[in-house]
Amino acid sequence: MFDAQIPSQVADPPIAEVAAPAWDLTAGLIAATVQLDQTNADGTRRAGTGFLVNAPRPDGQPRTVLVTAHHVLRGMAAPEARIGWRVEMPGRGWRFAPEPLRIRNEAGEQLWTQHPDRDVAVMEVSAPPAFARAAIPLAWLVEPEALETWQIGPGDELLTLGYPYGYSANTAGFPILRAGRVASWPLTPVRSFPTFLLDFPVFPGNSGGPAFWTPAARKLPGTVQPDHPFVAGVVVSEVRPGDDPLGIAVVAHAVYVREAIALLDAASP
Repeated sequence: MFDAQIPSQVADPPIAEVAAPAWDLTAGLIAATVQLDQTNADGTRRAGTGFLVNAPRPDGQPRTVLVTAHHVLRGMAAPEARIGWRVEMPGRGWRFAPEPLRIRNEAGEQLWTQHPDRDVAVMEVSAPPAFARAAIPLAWLVEPEALETWQIGPGDELLTLGYPYGYSANTAGFPILRAGRVASWPLTPVRSFPTFLLDFPVFPGNSGGPAFWTPAARKLPGTVQPDHPFVAGVVVSEVRPGDDPLGIAVVAHAVYVREAIALLDAASP
């Protein structure tokens, strides 16, 4: 488990000064990423990261799906967590506006759908219109074949978003952007290598965040440039032999998010 337990006195994020430009694809991923948190009985606060996907129901009806690491939600014992919505204010400022997120029913049963083999969870959420529009297309969850077509491999740079130790990039609650290089090989076939390593300093609270590529990230010279942004996977843990962290994240492939969403579809009436 690798979500954050932090003192509850960590302040809720205040107002940011600058709105992210809609045309910036990196800013688009930022807009789709949210903080998840819950106050524990001992006064500490458990925090993690999630991101939103536009995944229509099988009948074509619109649906916004929250993606995170399964252990982030499992570790929140109360039936309600908080999801960190943000509201744009006049003058291009922002206000942090978290709302309750029901994660368990009255019987204590989980309301999210977990992947049976990977630390990945999804659940349908009722998102404010601005966040429903910000949710990334389902097609941005990269298929394993695309990793090979685009020659994604060791040394390629991916970006990540998260809330390390529950902290945000500013008082409006935007996530902190990090960059790291793919630190393992091979990445495929996914069934043989269900996770891969990403070299960046990872901390509690990063769990559930997307590892993704946009043109802001660097590709190795001579390799194929992808034709659209993509999410390569979900940060699920860190490499920690003993008590000393290595500063390397473990990422579960995006195909497992797709499979979890398919399970969510199967459970729909």
